[in-house]
Amino acid sequence: MDTLTALQNYLDRNPAELDVVERFTRFLSSGTDVFHRTRLDGHFTASCWLVSPDRRSVLLTHHRKLGRWLQLGGHADGDSNLARVASKEGAEESGIEGLLVLPDIFDLDAHTIPARTNEPEHTHWDVRFVVLAPSLKFRTSDESHALAWRPISELALSSDESINRMARKWRAQEGF
Repeated sequence: MDTLTALQNYLDRNPAELDVVERFTRFLSSGTDVFHRTRLDGHFTASCWLVSPDRRSVLLTHHRKLGRWLQLGGHADGDSNLARVASKEGAEESGIEGLLVLPDIFDLDAHTIPARTNEPEHTHWDVRFVVLAPSLKFRTSDESHALAWRPISELALSSDESINRMARKWRAQEGF
């Protein structure tokens, strides 16, 4: 499914997020390079809400560069199929084989990445997907200090608004 259609489908399911979807749609139409990290003002990324087999925990990474607990994900690197990017990043960063990505967008988050020596401050236009894990076994990649399964019920009280929002959405969707 193309990104514009996926965004429209997301809006149909989440009408209260009209402003967010409009911002993502404007960025999507701002140039042919929006899926490439060479776009210096910002670019699309994809993340996964990587859920345990019992659907009650999510795998988070203690991100090496940002020093925070976050969902797994990464740059699109030219791939406009963001569900595929989320699945690939989840597998690479967790070492879990047989992941199943659900095709509908789960969450949208545009956030600022601080400047570093080789790149200016820019925006990650992050499109998030639910990814189901067939097992709890994982291995930590070079991109993480650590990985950990965290109960989603605890994350609904997280100080990180993005993680908190996804936990609330998941709990509402799953009915717990």
